[in-house]
Amino acid sequence: MIDSGGTPQFVVVGIGADGWPGLSQRARDELCSAEVIFGARRQLDLLRPVPGKTVPDDTVRAETVPWESPMSEHLARVLDDPGHRQIHILASGDPMFHGVGTTVVNAVGAARTRIIPAVSSVSLACARLGWDLTGVGIVSLVTDDESAVLAEASHGRRLLVLSRDQHSPGAVIGVLGAAGFGEATITVLEQLGGPREKVVSGVAGTWSHPPGDRLNIVAVDCVGPYRTRAPGRADADYLHDGQITKSAHRALTICALEPAGGQTLWDIGAGSGSISVEWLRAAGRGHAVAFERDPHRAERIRENARQHGVASAITVLGGAPDALATAPRPDAVFIGGGLTETVLAAAFEALRPGGPLVVNAVTVESQALVLGWHRRHGGTTRRVMIESVEPLGSMNTWRPALPIVQWILHKHVDGGAQ
Repeated sequence: MIDSGGTPQFVVVGIGADGWPGLSQRARDELCSAEVIFGARRQLDLLRPVPGKTVPDDTVRAETVPWESPMSEHLARVLDDPGHRQIHILASGDPMFHGVGTTVVNAVGAARTRIIPAVSSVSLACARLGWDLTGVGIVSLVTDDESAVLAEASHGRRLLVLSRDQHSPGAVIGVLGAAGFGEATITVLEQLGGPREKVVSGVAGTWSHPPGDRLNIVAVDCVGPYRTRAPGRADADYLHDGQITKSAHRALTICALEPAGGQTLWDIGAGSGSISVEWLRAAGRGHAVAFERDPHRAERIRENARQHGVASAITVLGGAPDALATAPRPDAVFIGGGLTETVLAAAFEALRPGGPLVVNAVTVESQALVLGWHRRHGGTTRRVMIESVEPLGSMNTWRPALPIVQWILHKHVDGGAQ
């Protein structure tokens, strides 16, 4: 329960590039009553009186402490041992939108935190561009690399990319160009809302503007290929050596795994990583752990993840069952390779109650193992056979793919199967 009437130990105040003039009276009052204020040096500088002007009564007189590098470690120390009755923290714009406010609340709880937001950078950007924020995709490069833009890019989509620094726009434009979005319109908005605001626009394929201010946001009006989140992308969209769950089988598998936001997937015997990639794209957010003992395939998984914009959401570990013990507990499990009794038992034991376990078996031996588990534990088993038209001399014929036996099991809340 959140006690809104008490005195919180941590107060996070959002501030824009317009500094003190843009703050609400409530935000000003908080900062004027502060004992100590932590923040980035550029944010703390916004609180200082303008040289040559009379100091107003509502001047901040608190001790100001710039973050040390790395900020995350300094913040963790402050949250663990504040050293003051109350700590004030400056944040950019809305602290709960990809900001430090979320970190603080997650660490100490909402009851010990007060958040006073300013206008977020994406709201300011949409106001400048005349875009409807509800239809805009948001990508943050604060923790992700520039390839993350490919998770949202599709013809006709509008994206706002939260930059890491002044080099982010060029990196994003490079990724978009390589993925077929060279005709996309790019707008870089710097120091939004402040006296040094600057906006430059151009086309991705002919972009010639040099790096500008490190505080910027990149707007992308996508022109290029349609990129669906639906499972079953063409096999040619992935780097692989033949060890890949084929497109149609993949679509059935992803649906059976029931992706939803915030889950963790185990992809055992991951091969190319296509299951992890499409599960993450369908879920929208989450984390996949790909288990693959072959180092060349492991590197292909990482590259496929980068090309589909989900690199930061996939962790590649070694082979099962050895590497299973070091992985976070899964909400869903897929086994596509390396199926043994030991691997299957360990995966089922680790799976959270209610989660799906999906096994695709190709060899006679693995199919026999699956059928044995089906007899003992139930679930749904189906044999999937798919044929495609391919050339035969000057004519065409049906070429069958290797049939798979797919077993789907949901773990009971009591640890059994259903």
